[in-house]
Amino acid sequence: MTPVASLPDRALLDHSRALIRSLQTPEGAYPASPTFPAYQGFCWFRDGAFIADGMSAAGDVASVDAFFAWCARVVRLYRDDIRAAVAAAGAGEPLADHDMLPARFTFDGHRGASDEWWDFQLDGFGTWLWALDAHATRHGVDLSPYTDAVALTVDYLVSSWDRPCFDWWEEHDEQIHVSTLGCVGAGLEAASRMGVLDQARAHLAASTAAAIRGVVLTEGVVDGHLIKWVGSTAVDASLTALIAPLGFIPADHPVARATVEAVESALAVDGGMHRFAADTFYGGGQWPLLSCFAGLARAALGDTDRAADYLAWAMSTATASLELPEQVDRHLLAPEHRHQWIDKWGEVATPLLWSHAMVLRLGRELDQ
Repeated sequence: MTPVASLPDRALLDHSRALIRSLQTPEGAYPASPTFPAYQGFCWFRDGAFIADGMSAAGDVASVDAFFAWCARVVRLYRDDIRAAVAAAGAGEPLADHDMLPARFTFDGHRGASDEWWDFQLDGFGTWLWALDAHATRHGVDLSPYTDAVALTVDYLVSSWDRPCFDWWEEHDEQIHVSTLGCVGAGLEAASRMGVLDQARAHLAASTAAAIRGVVLTEGVVDGHLIKWVGSTAVDASLTALIAPLGFIPADHPVARATVEAVESALAVDGGMHRFAADTFYGGGQWPLLSCFAGLARAALGDTDRAADYLAWAMSTATASLELPEQVDRHLLAPEHRHQWIDKWGEVATPLLWSHAMVLRLGRELDQ
């Protein structure tokens, strides 16, 4: 296979790795963005897990080990909350959304300030389990120090996977989102094979993952492709992650190619990927990290030329100082909404560590 990157592109890949490492906190957390007001000072399990996967693929074992140690400490910090959620679900009286675990944490592992946030999301807790297993598989990492944190996370997800919550984009908490189901299922499946769970819990994790896959492939499919949420007909670019890197939907399953094609038809323009058709956030721009997810899915399908095109587009969004943004305004879906977000939070988050990690991850995939 032809190497994916010219020398300038190599500079961006090297910078991405160095930037992520330099911004990782002493606690091990990966900041979402160092300067963007709404993200500054916080780490998300979802974003962080995908950042860790990119760094793991690039061989930065120590950085990734530090992140997963942070995840485990956070889970342990909330052990009583997890046990309360599991007990309430088992009694048929699930906790209110605001009593469930948050999606974002301060670097010392606590909830954010009292300001309202769209916080109840399940996907990140599945994604950290999946990324931990992927890292251990790549590098032979001993997972025994994570035993209790993995068990707690499995119990939490098994008890709550089928309830509505906010999606990747912190929207529509009234829906059951297919991308969320895929993240949770991939995490439970990964946990079941780690070798750190007792037999009963490992079996429960595996059987729950199988049940989730059943729901995804029945209630989560319309016209042969995955959909944004159960009951919808729309697609969301996050769906491509279920094919790769998560691998929850095998690339040889007919739903995989149909989903990639449906997402591309609805959301891709000249290599840039939108989140979803009704997006108005900062005008509904194109996201480099989503082009990279599409590229990983295309690579899994064997379409490496298409994957390389997505990587080239994502790299083209870098600033002169090699910083990658959350999104760009080259093809806005709702330009009339752009300035309301600029007035609220300033310019688009730049750099976004998740964007840098996904360019790094796809670049490593194509170099293989």
